[in-house]
Amino acid sequence: MRYVSTRGQAASVGFTDAVLGGLAPDGGLYVPEQWPTFSREEIAGFAGMPYAQVAARVLGAFAGDEISDADMLAMCEEAYGSFSHKAVVPMVQIAPQTFIAELFHGPSLAFKDVAMQILARLYDHILGRQGRKQTILCATSGDTGGAAVEAFRGAKNVGVVVMFPEGRISEVQRRFMTTADEANIACVAVKGTFDDCQAILKDAFQDQALRQAVDLAAVNSINFARIAAQVVYYFTTAAALGAPDREVNFVVPSGNFGDAFAGYVATRMGLPIKRIVVATNSNDILARAFSTGRYARGTVQSTLSPAMDIQSASNFERLYFEGVQRETTETARAFEAFGKAGVIDIPPGALAAMQATFTGVGIGEDETVRAMVSTLNETGELIDPHTAVAVAALRHVTLDGPTIVLSTAHAAKFPEDVTKATGAEPALPRGMGSLAGRAERFDRLPGEADTIKAYVRAFAER
Repeated sequence: MRYVSTRGQAASVGFTDAVLGGLAPDGGLYVPEQWPTFSREEIAGFAGMPYAQVAARVLGAFAGDEISDADMLAMCEEAYGSFSHKAVVPMVQIAPQTFIAELFHGPSLAFKDVAMQILARLYDHILGRQGRKQTILCATSGDTGGAAVEAFRGAKNVGVVVMFPEGRISEVQRRFMTTADEANIACVAVKGTFDDCQAILKDAFQDQALRQAVDLAAVNSINFARIAAQVVYYFTTAAALGAPDREVNFVVPSGNFGDAFAGYVATRMGLPIKRIVVATNSNDILARAFSTGRYARGTVQSTLSPAMDIQSASNFERLYFEGVQRETTETARAFEAFGKAGVIDIPPGALAAMQATFTGVGIGEDETVRAMVSTLNETGELIDPHTAVAVAALRHVTLDGPTIVLSTAHAAKFPEDVTKATGAEPALPRGMGSLAGRAERFDRLPGEADTIKAYVRAFAER
């Protein structure tokens, strides 16, 4: 299995190099040269199969012969053995033919754990074989950082620097990062938005001297292994509801588009998905793109769903690449222009291809609050603001057949907002009650690429 850059100016690499590299040297994102596929019989066989076994099958299809089946299964069983629910991703019915897939039973109570726990095992496995040490630079809008810290804390061969936008994430989200006291973890509060953090990340990865000096790696959703791991729960949840004999819809709260793009990948692998609804908050760059054909960056607005406060969705480049029939020159031109002007007019053919699968819906703050209240009143389920954005989107679309809402975080990660909206205070799961009393450790830095890069160099040297 070989991986190519969406911008076409980097040599193809194998799975392990794509995992360790994260972003391609030409600034593009890695995608498989060819999409692996499963037969209808294989997909039907996923129903009732232990989650770790399905994960090993899906990830194994992307790894090819670079990681043995036995090693992949062992890593998946260890990764998903850390989850508090034996099903890993259980489902709860909230209405006729409508289900919530709970992606928050991992150690940081967010869907990012599903990918990050296995990614940490992959890093340990690959770096151990190669005798290497790496520095991971991570930009987070709230949950990726906490998941990365939980997955990599104490790792012998990996140091992690996490950037988060100061004042734009919840206290619980911040504490999942900043209370780690292991020497291989450093947290930075950046004065700016998540998009500023993401721009710094991309700048760092295009600095070849820095990449070489610290052996830089990324675990954001630009890392294809993250996407591959997220594909798994599309298969397990759809198979549980009758796939491939029944087509299933998904409603996905989205910011950086990685979770929703994983659904697209599942379709390329053979899963019959009828529609993927991309639900955004008022930072609706994706909703507008799918509706109007113009992908245009706006001003980031602070909302109740901060992990989605994004106006530059990195993984959209992967979908654009597929939409323009994998034309690398066009993809490079479009996203280099977007970096300067903040706008792309999607070619009509590419837009039609996207709209065949995706519908975009933007949700305001009032609707988000109403969705939290109505879900509690009608079902007894307490949902977080991000999940509420997806639930609210259901009122704007007509979907035929079973529908799965991806619930991306536990309500206890946003206790103030959930309590204010519903009057019900969400409790942290058992064993996490001490989080508020732990000492925090982080640095505050301006949103300047050179400053952050100097910090990363100094951290790696230590």
